[in-house]
Amino acid sequence: MLSMPNVSPSGPPMAASPLTVAVLEIDEYVSHLGWDQPARLFALVDTARLRVQEPGLASQLGLDDDGGKAAALTPVEQEELPAGTALDEFLATIAWPDAVVGCAMTVERLMLPPSAEASVPDGLDDKRLTKWVAEHPDRQEVRMTVAVLRDGARESAVRLREKDSASEVLTGAGLVPGLAEALAATFES
Repeated sequence: MLSMPNVSPSGPPMAASPLTVAVLEIDEYVSHLGWDQPARLFALVDTARLRVQEPGLASQLGLDDDGGKAAALTPVEQEELPAGTALDEFLATIAWPDAVVGCAMTVERLMLPPSAEASVPDGLDDKRLTKWVAEHPDRQEVRMTVAVLRDGARESAVRLREKDSASEVLTGAGLVPGLAEALAATFES
């Protein structure tokens, strides 16, 4: 497991849920790495439980002496995803230990506005559709950060490349339902 530093200089909104705080922390962390990044997977662990059960790891992550300011959930970046493996196939292979209360993933994608949907040519296979979207003049590059908890809670953050600022990040539980479903499935036995 790779640790992820806490890089939230402006901080989340005061009334944000712990899951929203974690999603925004991950979004901010990945934004510091720049664009054109591979998908990244994070385990979400209960910070208080981590301090008690894994004090050495908590110390490595800087959570042992924070004056009680640590977020309720600590994201821990996982190893890099295997190259050439489809995201859905990879997620189907994951089984989390009990200490992991949730997980999150960041992915970059091209997105079209709903108005472009009517102009999609019929009969395109996946490869040709991907090429068509990549060449569309209204395409938007986005980074999506999606998190789910074992209890079913979900949160997402979407950052447009053309509006690459923490103040422009959109959040909401239902922004990326397909990825949220795939992440939730990693907790099913």
